[in-house]
Amino acid sequence: MIMDIQSFLLLQSFSADEAQKIASVFKMESIHKGFKILEPDNRSKMVYFIAEGLTRSYYLKDGKDITHHFFLENTFTMPLESIFYQQTSPYGLEALETVTLFSARYQDIDALAEIYPGLRKVINFLLIDILKAFSNRLLAIQFQSAQERYKTIVNEQPDLLLRAPLGHIASYIGITQQTLSVLRAQRW
Repeated sequence: MIMDIQSFLLLQSFSADEAQKIASVFKMESIHKGFKILEPDNRSKMVYFIAEGLTRSYYLKDGKDITHHFFLENTFTMPLESIFYQQTSPYGLEALETVTLFSARYQDIDALAEIYPGLRKVINFLLIDILKAFSNRLLAIQFQSAQERYKTIVNEQPDLLLRAPLGHIASYIGITQQTLSVLRAQRW
């Protein structure tokens, strides 16, 4: 189910009035496929809600573009390094499809959390969710084979294989596109 930011807030038990006031700090944008929402090494203080479409975070290593994470519909992302540590974030954000995106300055959301304490709980939940995703990613890289990482995508996010370019999936798994082709041809 695709939703806008106000619908998301209503699901979090905010009243219609509270959801409307919180949603008012977000700006909706339609982003075309291939657009770089954030470049690597940014200092953005924005929070993004992906309402529709697929995005990926990525970084550059020795001139190579490496996919760090995929963000599907109804997910949030933000450059944690810039927002919380006033450091440059190494991650860019790119639209892999036409994307409907809601963005707001973290400072505005944080100010509203002083007025609406329930928003602080939502922020904490989202930060924990981001931390868990990064933790899962680290565990996969350290302890799973490329084949196991591919199987995880097949089992947990099968539509990602239809929506994301294979080169981005291969770099996310940490293999070449040729190795990904071999894995895709295997039957388990």
